[in-house]
Amino acid sequence: MKSYVFLLVCGIAVLGTDHLMAQDVHFSQTDFSPLTLNPALAGASATFNGVAMYRSQYGSFATPYKTFLGSFDGRLSAGVKNANGVLGGGLSFYNDRMGDGFFNQTTIGLNLAYHLKVSRFNKVALGLNSTFGQCAANPGAGQWGSQYDGTAFNPSIASGENFYQQSFSYFDLGVGAVYTYQTELENITSVPDKGFSVGFAAYHVNNPRYSFYNSSIQNLAVRYSLFVNGNIGLARTNGVLQPAAYFQRQKKSNELLYGVSYKQLIRKASVETDKIKEIAFSLGLFSRLRDAIVVKSVVFYGPFSTGFAYDINVSRLSLVSNFKGGFEMFIRYNVNNINGKRVRVR
Repeated sequence: MKSYVFLLVCGIAVLGTDHLMAQDVHFSQTDFSPLTLNPALAGASATFNGVAMYRSQYGSFATPYKTFLGSFDGRLSAGVKNANGVLGGGLSFYNDRMGDGFFNQTTIGLNLAYHLKVSRFNKVALGLNSTFGQCAANPGAGQWGSQYDGTAFNPSIASGENFYQQSFSYFDLGVGAVYTYQTELENITSVPDKGFSVGFAAYHVNNPRYSFYNSSIQNLAVRYSLFVNGNIGLARTNGVLQPAAYFQRQKKSNELLYGVSYKQLIRKASVETDKIKEIAFSLGLFSRLRDAIVVKSVVFYGPFSTGFAYDINVSRLSLVSNFKGGFEMFIRYNVNNINGKRVRVR
């Protein structure tokens, strides 16, 4: 099914709801894509954190809309002993492609963050993001309303669409802040693990021009990102509840994703040898308000983890999607080795 049908169906869904979806890239496994969530998360979780993520959606009624993300971040000053402040950095790449090739967007982002330990369990971080983006369109791959001859689509009819340019680039900036409370996991014995993080970020704060028509009034709107997540260890068990909520707003478009995961530790890592690695898995159920129910699953083995998520569409779009939404998967390599001491990470 071609792009004009895709846009028509999406338009019907939009008109039938009070809240629109965010216009920027978004994932259902948001916590495993930290650099698109908040630039202050660069270097927050590990000495090195590398992620590759893939998402495909709308494949039940159109050529799938595909997104690929690759990112890595870490602590640039992790080797400094007894330092209360740590510098983090990261690089991210993502590509969005409309299935029929009509629209394609690619970005490369650089992130810097400073993490300050203000007390034993409390930490704050500030981050900066700079991104170079490029968008390209192929008008010949689209089907336009003006090419409808009264009966069917007729490719011999001129579309009447005159693009000033078929590609453009932009540069934008973002800022973010995160507060974290986390008990020292390596010192805990009978006390359950507990902690939480709260973060706020703003992307595209310079409102870069975003137009194929060289229009000075078509700018990329600021995207605001707010999140809160936590981990609550269950006493006398190896299980952890991980509730989370993620809210994004861009102009008049809103997205709220909320829910909880349960993580079960099957085998603890040995502090004596690297051959015995931690094994765990998690299951999660989330809701993207007025859009989808999200089922998540992650498997952890030492520094490696892989996860899958599926969106069950429950919006008005389900009339044509048959409740089929988007499939998403990732693989991550996450290692935390500070001052020679191995530390368990979320």
